[in-house]
Order: sequence, then C-alpha cells, then structure tokens
Amino acid sequence: MGSAERKQRQKAQLREQILAAARDIVVREGFRGLSMRKLADAVEYAPATLYLHFQNRDEIAQELCAGGFQELWSFLEPAASVADPLERLRVAAERYVRFGVSHPETYSFIFLEDPKITSAVLRGTPKEGGERSFHLLIGAFQELHTQGRLAPGADPQRLAEVLWAGLHGVVSLELTCSDFLQTPAEVLSASMLQSLLTGMLLPGSDARAARTPGS
Repeated sequence: MGSAERKQRQKAQLREQILAAARDIVVREGFRGLSMRKLADAVEYAPATLYLHFQNRDEIAQELCAGGFQELWSFLEPAASVADPLERLRVAAERYVRFGVSHPETYSFIFLEDPKITSAVLRGTPKEGGERSFHLLIGAFQELHTQGRLAPGADPQRLAEVLWAGLHGVVSLELTCSDFLQTPAEVLSASMLQSLLTGMLLPGSDARAARTPGS
C-alpha cells in the first residue's frame, strides 16, 4: 500500500473514530452536550484536527442524524419487497415500531433531540434513509389507490403522513412515558393502522393484511 493510500485510510479511520465518539456523547447527553472541545478530548486530538474532517459541530450532528435515518431504512427495507401493499404497510408499521423500541438511543437523537438538526437532514441532499422510509409508505398507499381500493378523495401522501405521525406517536410514548401505556406498542400501532385502513379502504377491500398481532 502506497503512502497516499495509507494516509487516506488513516483519515477515514479517524473520521469514523470522531463520529463514534460523537455518538457516545449524544447518547449520554443529547446534541446539546456535543461540543468540538469535548469531542477532541474524547478522541485525544487537538480541536484543530477535528476541523480537518468536519466544518463544525452541526455538521457532525447532521451526519450522525443522517446515519440514524439510514439505520431506520435498513430496518424497514425488507418491507419494500412485500408484494401486497396492505401487507407491506403492516410489515413496515411493525418494523418501524420495533426499530424505535429496540434502538431507543438512535430513535431519540434522530427524532426527539433537536428539530433543527433533523429538519436540516431531511431537507438536505442526499436525503437517503428518511426519504426512502417515507416513500415506502407513500408507495404502498399509491398502489392501493391505483388498484381502486381506496375511498374516493383519499390522498396517498396524506395517508402516509397520518400513518407516520401515528407510528411516531406510539414510539415516542413508549420511550418517554411507557408506564402510562396499558397496551404493547406493537399492538397499538397495528390497531391504529387497522382503524386508518378501515376508514380509507373501499368496502370489499381486504383489510386483513393489517390485522392486529395475535388476532
């Protein structure tokens, strides 16, 4: 390996080390606890070294958030291969809630910590994980519309927004005040999806794919 390749590899390794240390800080203290000086102490480099890899603290925070959205998409991606759009929605909803409950730190810092960071990532280019996750839901509702299975006037985009808002609400409640919930998060999300589809599907459309777990 030549010296140029070795330097490039070392640079990439240090960048990943910085991001890993930043993630540890954010998990413990939130984005408010992340600073370049604290991060420099964690990786045992001078603060000036960090600026060779990242412009500022916000760039690091946004990269962490973007990585979290990519993790979310990786968790949801198996649902994209489900042929029937109703079953696809059920699987996506189930996996979304499972991701949030089983990865609470990641879910918290991409959705609950700093709305400015989350908005910057979702509006940025490339959008990747967040956009793919949302379009998974939109695509399923669009297919239902194309197949003539949605009630007249039903808007696939709006239905996807309603579903994501509901799923986010279930996960947020589970993470922040689970003692108040009498029903498991997975069952709540399935019941919510069932209610949404019951109101939006035309009579005769098969809603059984959105069944509540255990039913």
